[in-house]
Amino acid sequence: MVQTGSEERRRELGAFVRARRERLSPAELGLAAGTRRRTPGLRREEVAQLCGLSATWYTWIEQGREVSASPGALARLAGVLRLGRAERAYLFELAGKRDPEPGGVGAEAMPAALPACIAAIAAPAYVLDRCWTARSWNAAAERLFVGWLDRPGERNLLRFIFLEPSARRLISDWPARARRVAAEFRAACSGRLDDPELRPLIAELRRESPEFAAFWGQYGVLEREGGARGFAHPRDGRLDFEQVTFELAGRPDLRLTMLVQLGGAPTGD
Repeated sequence: MVQTGSEERRRELGAFVRARRERLSPAELGLAAGTRRRTPGLRREEVAQLCGLSATWYTWIEQGREVSASPGALARLAGVLRLGRAERAYLFELAGKRDPEPGGVGAEAMPAALPACIAAIAAPAYVLDRCWTARSWNAAAERLFVGWLDRPGERNLLRFIFLEPSARRLISDWPARARRVAAEFRAACSGRLDDPELRPLIAELRRESPEFAAFWGQYGVLEREGGARGFAHPRDGRLDFEQVTFELAGRPDLRLTMLVQLGGAPTGD
């Protein structure tokens, strides 16, 4: 009998979960080892209990049977099995579900070498987190983004675009760019609209910016893309760039954006 793609994924998911269960010792999870364990690692019933699941439901997963696994249940399973970031992503990929926790295994500090990497880039470059707050940027980006990266305090891109009046003067064709940014942000946070950090941000933007409220209410959904970006800079005049965005390896919650200059005056001093 030829297996379908979904059957193969269920079989792989079951084998993967079983292998990870068997590598854990009871002591790692505070359980008594006992003397009558016939298999290595934890028992199925123990994993199910620790996850708050039925033993039957968990057994069906290991058997490769078709079950409806919620993202929350999978997240609890990943925690009990002590899955690393790549393992957790693999679990959700096999199950065909979106991980409800941004970044996979909780908030982490910025990679230590990232600021030095950003500083080494000649073009304006910055890194955004899952709320689109700048976490690192270089001097060229600070000079370019007047009113955003050149000021102290929290540097959220959405608040800058929709709540900072100078953004309308700096960003060429602001209405079109702002509409697209709202649609890109909706796509980026589609699986995390109940995130405790995102909810107040979206509520604030809808309350304080009529334009954001209107764009958000249109339910536009667009992938974040590169392309031409124009600026009317107060010191350097007209500037044109090509924007490119990268996802950092192992950190899906972080995005690196670079703006490669196409013409006009340089952005450095």
